[in-house]
Amino acid sequence: MNLFETESSKLVESEEDFVVNIGPQHPSTHGVLHLKIKLEGETVKDVEPHLGYIHRSIEKMSEAGNYRQFSYLTSRMDYLSSHMNNQACAIAVEKAIQVEVPKRAQVIRILMAELTRLASHQLWWGAMGLDIGAVTPFFISFRDRESILEIFEDTCGTRLTMNYNVPGGVMLDLHPNFQKRVRELLPILKKNLKEYDDLLTGNVIFEERTKGVGVISGADALSYGCSGPVARASGVSCDIRKWHPYDGYEEVKFNEIIETAGDCFARYKVRMLEMWESISIVEQLIDNIPEGEFQAKTKNVLKPAKGEWFVRVETARGELGVYLISDGTANPYRVKFRSPNFSNLSALKHMAVGGKIGDLVAIMATLDLVIPDIDR
Repeated sequence: MNLFETESSKLVESEEDFVVNIGPQHPSTHGVLHLKIKLEGETVKDVEPHLGYIHRSIEKMSEAGNYRQFSYLTSRMDYLSSHMNNQACAIAVEKAIQVEVPKRAQVIRILMAELTRLASHQLWWGAMGLDIGAVTPFFISFRDRESILEIFEDTCGTRLTMNYNVPGGVMLDLHPNFQKRVRELLPILKKNLKEYDDLLTGNVIFEERTKGVGVISGADALSYGCSGPVARASGVSCDIRKWHPYDGYEEVKFNEIIETAGDCFARYKVRMLEMWESISIVEQLIDNIPEGEFQAKTKNVLKPAKGEWFVRVETARGELGVYLISDGTANPYRVKFRSPNFSNLSALKHMAVGGKIGDLVAIMATLDLVIPDIDR
């Protein structure tokens, strides 16, 4: 039986049923995801996700590496949230070895995390427009995202899988031009976010394609284990930065964006407003980066005492949990990741059945799936 298949999902096929396979090589699946869709005309009767096309056994590979190495593998899960994935791993190891992270490193981590969230949401906005049929947003979003990636490259040496967080802080101090470039970028981003709304948010065709489409209630979102913008669009308060602050998030002011409609448009609005909140967080910190060390002193070989720890962070797509078990050696005994995309995908059938196949594409776009985060 497929992982997402239940007895109730085994619908009796009739002569009117038509089975369509979307993926695993298809742009609208945002990666190597295979959807087996049962249609009656254009109406979706059943959706069955087939996973595993890009599975790399990251959890078992993490157990083969030491406590400094395994976090780098998580950059390859949700690669659009790589900094935050690494951050979760670093915090888990820091709890295990009981090290205190310097304040400067915490602020740098938050700055990088919120810039990562902005870059991720920008890519999502462009892909969302493209999925619905609007080509222009894709080019505009990549224009703005490129500016953030260049800033990452200055400090981290790379643009996507940054591998910048390490147990005890960050790998390197900020590039001398970091603050200047970020200050110059913020007003441009504010101006361009208004352009995003002018192009897409208020577009009549876009609203028709998203309002009332792919509805999921708050109770159902919780039942499926949804998190991040998917859950908050259904009225669920679940921002880990608010509920379980880490790395100094309790000291910055920002709003948790919550909508109640639970449809595609609500999920769209949550991410659009979250970009404004990320800009606000960066504005609060960019001129208030403490002096001092960017990394705490730690041993070359880390050997936490026997025990287990669980850490969660808020990535661009929701809650990432890292469960770590130590047996006292230099390698983790067990590493388990609770990824947001896997749980969010589980709600796809609930949202799509009864709608049209064109609505399915819109729903997939507002789930904002990154498939390697599912096939880890």
